[in-house]
Amino acid sequence: MKDTRPVSWIKAARDDFGEFPENVQRDMLSALTIAAEGEKSDNAKPFKGVDGGVFQIGIRHRGDAFRVIYAVKIGHDIWVIHAFQKKSKTGIKTPQMEIDLIRQRLKQLREALK
Repeated sequence: MKDTRPVSWIKAARDDFGEFPENVQRDMLSALTIAAEGEKSDNAKPFKGVDGGVFQIGIRHRGDAFRVIYAVKIGHDIWVIHAFQKKSKTGIKTPQMEIDLIRQRLKQLREALK
């Protein structure tokens, strides 16, 4: 029997996620379920620019790119930190504003769960 971890959300990430197209939400929830079961979805990869244990799920839909950032090393739960539609002006690179927000939310979450 698998030890499936709960998936918890930062409220702002959950609100933003709710704006994604339904099929993008479905695919991302499937990838989060795989993470909760201790595996890594084909759509997930490590998120560079922050401490280890943070991953991003990327889904393309009708020419748009959607991202969910989640952490696996904060408490027992899988924590969804951020959800956004990527509108990078610099190619595939995640905009610095999004990275700063992710770092801020990670810091706040770690402090709240101490």
